[in-house]
Amino acid sequence: MAVLLRRGLGVALHRALGRPAGLAALLGACRTKKTWPVSFPLEELKKRLTPLQYHVTQERGTESAFTGGFTHHKDEGTYTCVVCGAVLFSSNSKFDSGSGWPSFSDLVKAESVTVSDDFSYGIHREETTCGQCGAHLGHLFDDGPRPTGKRYCINSASLAFQPKDGGTSSVSSSVAEGRAEGRAGGNTGSSKTEL
Repeated sequence: MAVLLRRGLGVALHRALGRPAGLAALLGACRTKKTWPVSFPLEELKKRLTPLQYHVTQERGTESAFTGGFTHHKDEGTYTCVVCGAVLFSSNSKFDSGSGWPSFSDLVKAESVTVSDDFSYGIHREETTCGQCGAHLGHLFDDGPRPTGKRYCINSASLAFQPKDGGTSSVSSSVAEGRAEGRAGGNTGSSKTEL
């Protein structure tokens, strides 16, 4: 068993180091914020996003399971990147995976999301980032429903929602995060989020 684990780790390391980014592949996303088609100054993002949205999208954080405002959201429409507004997912591909995070089986467009190796926490996962601005969204797993077999496990804090009717969303991302902080025991009156 130990030989198989070492061999599996060796194969993963060889694949990661054989890429152009080399060692950077071991640490997660290989691209930097400067190489994305759309970029924003960090100071602007700190002012515009909630502390949780900033932590998730810019610091590759994760919200607690079952606390995000879009986990049980069922309205028809499209889910967009909270940072740049790029269209990512349709409500038609959303499903309840039981994981505690919004899950989608497919993208609106293949270029909507960029997938890269993530070796954080000593395990190999596939990180998903916005294809336009590089904001961290979540992770991709191969245990989703047919026909794609994919499960895009996405943080609510990285999403905004555009209703199908074109009206205003009944659940805005910042309101959803405020509710999540309240359920998670955070101080909803404070501008800082405790994680």
